Parts: sequence; structure tokens; C-alpha cells
Amino acid sequence: MLIIAERINATRKRIGQAFAARDAAFIQAEARRQVEAGADYLDLNAALDPQQERDLMAWAVQTVRETTDVPLAVDTASPEAARAGLTLLPKGSAFLNSISAERERLRTMLPLAVEFETHLVALAMDDSGLPDSCEARWKALETVFAATDEAGIPRKRIFVDPLVRPVATDPEQAGRCLQMIREIAERGGGARTIVGLSNISYGLPQRRHLNRVFLAMAAGAGLSAAILDPTEPGMAATVLAAACLTGDDAFCMKYITAHREGRL
Repeated sequence: MLIIAERINATRKRIGQAFAARDAAFIQAEARRQVEAGADYLDLNAALDPQQERDLMAWAVQTVRETTDVPLAVDTASPEAARAGLTLLPKGSAFLNSISAERERLRTMLPLAVEFETHLVALAMDDSGLPDSCEARWKALETVFAATDEAGIPRKRIFVDPLVRPVATDPEQAGRCLQMIREIAERGGGARTIVGLSNISYGLPQRRHLNRVFLAMAAGAGLSAAILDPTEPGMAATVLAAACLTGDDAFCMKYITAHREGRL
């Protein structure tokens, strides 16, 4: 399972302050901390101010690249900000987060995925909003797949986000999300799956317990990647244990190595 570390997000108070002050040392320390915790990619969200997002995204990419060569996920709804970040990265190395079946987002973001040969997060939603049912999610995905197939993007580069919604407001959403993960593995033509993990626990106390258990359940359903906080207590151990139990860690060697290095 790929781990995309979520903490460098300008909507977080302290990170937003660092973006506003162009505090490179703080952002770089956060990047290193997440890499040390096991991140495969670092997600960068620079949405502090729509008027500055393009410049802030370019600054964030340059700042993080100075301290680590771990690949990046450019996380934005702005095609201008996405281009500013992707231009600074090796072609074929990045995630673009994200597209959906929303007409305008498809029109403006899909060409960037083609031009920069990115991996692509595809949200299972369209212009009607966040879908409740699996059927509505599939309807949106059919639109996305038709567009990505026409653009020549291989399904293996597409990571479908079935849209985790808070279990506190809709107890059935966790089950529906797990169902979608299984169905995408069966019907997605090679497309993979990704979730924004912390959404499941929004509004509840002791969120880390819900996050870790849901991650394990999603791994069992066939989840390919997760956007999460790898520094959350117990999260790295949960990821490693899930890899053992799903067969992704051959002979449990990564788990054993982590134990020997004191990372469990």
C-alpha cells in the first residue's frame, strides 16, 4: 500500500502560518518527519489564498525538493497551481490530486495528467455533488474512465477515491466505501484505489483508533493507497501489519526490519 503523507496542507493552522511566512525550515522539517515515518509520497496543498496558491505551490515544491527526493502529490483544484507544481517535478513522478466527473475539472485538469504523465487521483463524484450510493459513484466513475481512456491514460495510473465520509454522520458510509474498494478491484479494468483516511473519523473523539481500524479493514478489501498522517501514533505499525496480513510484505520482511529498527 502506498502511503501519501497529508500533513503539508495549508489548511492546517501551523502549516498555513508557515506558508504565509515562507518558513522553509518548518516545512522541510515536516517533510523529513513524514518521510522518516514511512511516507512514499508527500502531499502538498497550498490553498492558503486563491490569489497566491499558484506561487505558494511552486514555493512548496521547491522547498520540499531541497530536503528530500521522495516523490510528491500536487493537491489542488486549481489548474494553474497544479501546473506550477508539476512543471518543477520530473515527468512521470508525481500524483495529481485530483480529477472527478465534474465537467470543468475534467476539462482543465485531465490535460495536465496527460502532459506530465502523472498518477491520478479520481474522485467518484460529478456535478450533482457527493454521492450517497455505490450506484451513483459508479455512474461518476464511468464518466471519468471514458475520459481517461480517450486521453490514453492507462488504468493502472488511476487511483479511484470512493469518497470516505464521516461515520459519525452516516454509519453506512464505511461499508459502502469498502464495497466500492472491492468492486473497483473487480470492475475497474486495472484502476487502483485510494482513500483520504482521516475523513472517516471526523467529528469523533480519539480519532486515531477509528483511523487505524478502518485502514486495516480497507487493506483487507484491497485498498492500494491512502492519504494519511504517518506520524499518528500506531499508524506506521498498522500499515506494516496490514501489509503482512494481505500478502503485500513477502515473508513479513518489512515488518521484521521495522521491529529491529525500533519503528514498531
